[in-house]
Amino acid sequence: MALSIDEARGAVRAPSKPRRITVLGSTGSVGCNTLDLIERNRDRFEVVALTARSRVDLLAEQARNFRPALAVIADESRYAELRSQLAGTGIEVAAGMDAVVEASRRPADWVMAAIVGAAGLEPTMAAIERGAVVGLANKETLVCAGQIVMKAIAENGATLLPVDSEHSAIFQVIDFEQPEAIERIILTASGGPFRQVHPSQLHSVTPAQAVAHPNWMMGAKISVDSATMMNKGLEVIEAAHLFPVATDRIEIVVHPQSVIHSMVEYTDGSVLAQLGTPDMRTPIAYALSWPQRMTSPSKRLDFTTLSALTFEPPDIERFPAIRVAREALQSGGNAPTVLNAANEVAVTAFLEERIRFLDIVRVVEDTLGIMPNTPLTCLDDVRTSDALARNIASERVAALPRPN
Repeated sequence: MALSIDEARGAVRAPSKPRRITVLGSTGSVGCNTLDLIERNRDRFEVVALTARSRVDLLAEQARNFRPALAVIADESRYAELRSQLAGTGIEVAAGMDAVVEASRRPADWVMAAIVGAAGLEPTMAAIERGAVVGLANKETLVCAGQIVMKAIAENGATLLPVDSEHSAIFQVIDFEQPEAIERIILTASGGPFRQVHPSQLHSVTPAQAVAHPNWMMGAKISVDSATMMNKGLEVIEAAHLFPVATDRIEIVVHPQSVIHSMVEYTDGSVLAQLGTPDMRTPIAYALSWPQRMTSPSKRLDFTTLSALTFEPPDIERFPAIRVAREALQSGGNAPTVLNAANEVAVTAFLEERIRFLDIVRVVEDTLGIMPNTPLTCLDDVRTSDALARNIASERVAALPRPN
């Protein structure tokens, strides 16, 4: 955190006028849930900018509803279509990634960083560099460039609020004032759709099966990450940057019911947990209204109907992505950047049915083995490592036999 918790709370407490909001990635799952909450609390929020990758129709619908000053489509080939749909509204229309970054620089009190993957890094950094309060739903930003991002937060007086359900849970129960009293952080994982599938069956997993998460409604990429459990590996790296805990004290436990979203254990033996139903509107609402709380339509827990809460260690043999991610974190330098880039390439190839499910981690591990480990001192270093890793991963994908 750039500010102490008390300082940051004082800086944004009880706004006298609606909080101005920019949503980066407004047509994705997190973006839509953010706008759903804003729709239910119109008097508290004013949307000033919306951006999306390519879903023109939904972006235009959102823009007509919330009337932001600016709507941006990252896919430049869709610019004319967006401009046509918003003609006569008075809403400024722009296209391209430079325009997405510019949207982040526009005056807004709070920015939802919900662009999927490494593409969200530069827009998020633009918001940080102007000292905004940023709701971070894009874990790849910290995976790719954690030290650079955290340094920029400190230098610019920005505030970073984690939106991932696990990191939001930790943020809500961790004692930043007594880091020496923290014994460990426990990230919970549902185990995904293949927790009980025999390993011999994983070679034939289809994209449709991989995106069918048992508890959460998410986009295709993060759903596949959940199926491989790469998402937990990425979350360990993210937690290492967000919280004052040594990396060997960040643990993962599989909790299939997804009721406990994560826990913090203290030196006196106390374990504090944040609980709730699996609905992303809960952590989004917490970040959107922080340091206050707001009403969310999330279904409430009924403890009388919970038959059991179960826990088990993750199966590292079945899900080697966790091991690979931890090794990248330990290697440091550009290894997490390479990990993320190769994973994005491999997941895309799997969704396009160019490689098998088990090939995803194979591509990532091969890419990490080929790429030299180098330090990251600036965003140019991140960009270079990301691009090289994507090229190598693409070559590894091309070398693998296509599924029948």
